[in-house]
Amino acid sequence: MEDYIGRGTPPEMLEEESQLKHVLPTSLEANSLKKSNWGFLFTGIIGGTVVAVYALATPFITPALRKICLPFVPATTRQVENVVQMLRCRRGSLVDIGSGDGRIVIAAAKEGFTAVGYELNPWLVWYSRYRAWREGVHGSAKFYISDLWKVTFSQYSNVVIFGVPQMMPQLEKKLELELEDDARVIACRFPFPHWIPDHVTGEGIDTVWAYDMSTFRGNQKRPRKLMHL
Repeated sequence: MEDYIGRGTPPEMLEEESQLKHVLPTSLEANSLKKSNWGFLFTGIIGGTVVAVYALATPFITPALRKICLPFVPATTRQVENVVQMLRCRRGSLVDIGSGDGRIVIAAAKEGFTAVGYELNPWLVWYSRYRAWREGVHGSAKFYISDLWKVTFSQYSNVVIFGVPQMMPQLEKKLELELEDDARVIACRFPFPHWIPDHVTGEGIDTVWAYDMSTFRGNQKRPRKLMHL
């Protein structure tokens, strides 16, 4: 016994102690690395979510921050039919101001018009392009991301607008200055405040008013009600 104590710590214990000195720091480093990786992953997920929400929400929030907002409210089937009715016997190009999901532009393209839609929301523009492709009219139905107040409409013979009362007086002045005498403006849901329509069809929210620039700039005449087909 005395001889064993005199020799100090047994070799086996020394070896175990040496192994523990190497294992413990390595284990701590691994745990620290795992925590760091999880931290980076969590931060990445949060950051990615914020960016995704911002990208999705911005096109919808930005228009609402403008002085005059043109909200997206899909046209009813009857409204589309009434617009098409107002386009009969008409020729030339067509523009839909605030084209939404593209249903007016696509319907006009099917009637043989070269139709263009301007819409501020890029998601609706991309969806409209997809719908035009699916309906087989992507060659004659085009959609662009643009603010209607920054577009000149002088090249269009037919103008369709689903407006709101707050914007109609200002838009009335803009179109009066830009459109040619042979142009027709078709207003849906709300009429223009000062123009006298040449034709009116539909009832309630499906009412459509048609204004011919030649009439407005020439002799005014009273609107006549069209019969439903």
